Amino acid sequence: MPETVSRGSSTGTFATAARTAVTGAPACGTVAPSATARPHRFRGRIGVGLAGGFYPAPHRYQLYLSEGCQRSLRVSITLALLGLEGSTATTVLTCPAETPDAFASLRRAYEATWHHYDGPLTAPALCDRWSGRVVSNHTPDILRDLADLADLADLRDDEGPGLPALRPPDLAAEIDALRELLTRDVTPDSPPPARAATLTLLDHQLASSPHVLGEAITAADVDLWVALTRLGPADDALSAYLHLDRYVRRLGRHPAFLAGVRMCA
Repeated sequence: MPETVSRGSSTGTFATAARTAVTGAPACGTVAPSATARPHRFRGRIGVGLAGGFYPAPHRYQLYLSEGCQRSLRVSITLALLGLEGSTATTVLTCPAETPDAFASLRRAYEATWHHYDGPLTAPALCDRWSGRVVSNHTPDILRDLADLADLADLRDDEGPGLPALRPPDLAAEIDALRELLTRDVTPDSPPPARAATLTLLDHQLASSPHVLGEAITAADVDLWVALTRLGPADDALSAYLHLDRYVRRLGRHPAFLAGVRMCA
């Protein structure tokens, strides 16, 4: 029988796999520290910290996303799953020549956050429309804050039942571990043996449950679906993995995933 992770009873399957030692280049997105470099990572939080946290309010926040960006696609799908599109303004950046006003607005937000900011205009970026500042450009924090805000009905478009708890506390560690595993092993540039081993593990996981961590959809499914679709056409990359192939096709028909793709793909 394959190992599975059911909601409320994590076996640590992905945490164990993520701890496996590997060698090679550092993960994408890492930046070597520099004594003279200006900061370019901002990690404010919504609703975290009485002194410096940004409290939640409808229409207070704006997201800048980037077309064709894997991280932006994860954010856009999460927004749709949580019914937050109407209360959170979203701007999709293409190239400066096509969206000059959007780039100018994002630059003003970075400069309001750090005087004379001359670093990269990183997206996804979550901005506070009241102060004009960047709250965060760290995607995992943005995703966590959106998930944690899902129970605030005044921020949602849909107040009815059925909205998923994307980051339940009992599965948070496994969600983080799976994200680390995907970043390392499930990319077009991952070593083929590592990618094949991880895809086999995931295929076994989905043999006995509709979602990667059990019966209900979680943030792990958003991460996994986006990672799998970035490998290439399903007929090629996943042809040897029956359950993964079916999973990608099934979630690809989900309204929230369709909405996220329409926004950022």
